[in-house]
Amino acid sequence: MNLEIIGKKLGMSQVYDENNTLVPVTIIEAGPCPILQVKSDSSDGYQAVQIGYNPRGKEPNKPNKCQVGIAKKANVEVQHVSQELRIIGSHDYVEGGSITVENFNDIKTVDVISTTKGKGFQGVVKRWNFGGGPASHGSMFHRRGGSYGLCQWPGRVFKNKKMPGHTGTAQRTTQNLQLVKILPEKNILLIKGSVPGSKGTILTVRVAKKTKNSIK
Repeated sequence: MNLEIIGKKLGMSQVYDENNTLVPVTIIEAGPCPILQVKSDSSDGYQAVQIGYNPRGKEPNKPNKCQVGIAKKANVEVQHVSQELRIIGSHDYVEGGSITVENFNDIKTVDVISTTKGKGFQGVVKRWNFGGGPASHGSMFHRRGGSYGLCQWPGRVFKNKKMPGHTGTAQRTTQNLQLVKILPEKNILLIKGSVPGSKGTILTVRVAKKTKNSIK
C-alpha cells in the first residue's frame, strides 16, 4: 500500500493500551498534506504524487516560481516542505485533495523516516565507540584513534577509515513501529517507541514496507 504523510515530532509521552499496559509513545503532528501534483507514465514517465506540508506556527520558506505555479494550479497554499510519493498501479489521488491521519485508520505498523540529532565534530571514541588507550598517567594515549597511515606502501590512508568527523544529521529509517492511536481532531499520531530527531524535526510516516500484516 502506497501511503505517506509528512509531519513534525512534538516529543514523547505515555498512554495505556487496551490491556491497561503503559506504552511509551512518540507524538507526531502529521498533515494535512495537500496533493500538489499527480504524475503519470504518459506525461512524466513514472507514477507519483507530490504532497506538501506546512508546520503549524512556522513561516513557509521563500518559494520559487515553480512552487508557486504548482500550488496555484492545485488551488492550495504554497507549502513549507514537499516531497514525492511513488505510486504503483491504480490510485485515487487527485490534485487539490489531501492526505490526513485518518487515512491511517486501518494501519497497524509504520516506518518513520527522520533526521538524527546533530552532535557536531566528534572524536573516534564517541563517533565510532573506540575503546581508547590506557587511562593511567603518562600514557599520552587516552582517546585517540591510533595510527592511520600505512608507512611506505601504499603511503596513504584507505577510504572509509574510521576517523574523527561530523556526527549526526543523517537520514535514518526506523521500521515496523506500532501505530498505537490516532487523534484526527488534532492531526496527531501516537507511535510506540522513539524515532530519530529532536523536537520539531520534520519527518515522514509511511506504511511499513517489510511487514506483511501492516494493515488491519
